[in-house]
Amino acid sequence: MRRSLVPDIVTLQAFECAARHGNFSRAAEELNLTQSAISRQIADLEKQTGLKLFERIRQRVILSEAGRRLLPEVRDLLSRSERLMIDAAAAGRMRATLKVATLPTFGAKWLVPRLGRFLARCPDVSLTIESRSKPFSFMEDSFDLAIHYGLPVWAGGTPVFLCDETVIPAASAELARQYRIDGGPDFTQMPLLHLTTRPKLWSDFSRLQELGIENAYHGLRFDQFSMMVSAAISGLGAALLPTYLIEEELRSGLLTPLLPTTMRTENAYYVVRPEEKQSHPVAEEFQSWLLSEVGADEPVAASVSRAE
Repeated sequence: MRRSLVPDIVTLQAFECAARHGNFSRAAEELNLTQSAISRQIADLEKQTGLKLFERIRQRVILSEAGRRLLPEVRDLLSRSERLMIDAAAAGRMRATLKVATLPTFGAKWLVPRLGRFLARCPDVSLTIESRSKPFSFMEDSFDLAIHYGLPVWAGGTPVFLCDETVIPAASAELARQYRIDGGPDFTQMPLLHLTTRPKLWSDFSRLQELGIENAYHGLRFDQFSMMVSAAISGLGAALLPTYLIEEELRSGLLTPLLPTTMRTENAYYVVRPEEKQSHPVAEEFQSWLLSEVGADEPVAASVSRAE
């Protein structure tokens, strides 16, 4: 690393502030500096980069083309530097830190309600949970562990099987009553709700259960299971939902299972850890805890029978 090219954070702050205000004096006021100090820092940055970053027009300064290109990178670097210090302060005197990526709905509906048990088991771990919908690069995002739905494939990561996913048809009690014939749900007339990333779920379920749904692709579409749950509770249609996602809604009666049968989807959930962090002891503890929580879950049939 060439130290002559390492930017000074104070100088970058002066550049970002001057660019935001379009005025060196206002930037000086915000940073509690003199105008001459701001001018000197901008001049130093221009000398270091070899770029003219501002154009002087009357009483204002505006970014040059080179300055406009540089500004987003500077803001990103300042933001990441701030997060680094916040994370360090948050960790305090904790034994270790752990940064976990999870699918948004899985995190909200399955992981977070159980998280207190891990914290009771490891109270001296500083834990950060962030949502990610798709695989990412462990080299670019410094996560210690990720929860992934799909195939056991992740570049730069080692997947470990967590659990299969089963879906069950569910709707509001009112909708279930409205579309009930001969003691069972009339799926041929009932409005259906779909997930955009899994458009064939109803078609596959209809074929498996011999429901005879002629247009299994018709109906409202959503890109998140959480919105589908809200739509089903609101009576907008029937949805095929992962059983882990609607445990509380089934228990409380907000959703009613339309059939006692479930369907296993083609993919599964995996715990993925970076190849270079396989010896991370806290990540190993968290993975073991996740596997124990899955093993402790009650069978789906029991949850469904209590909801009926």
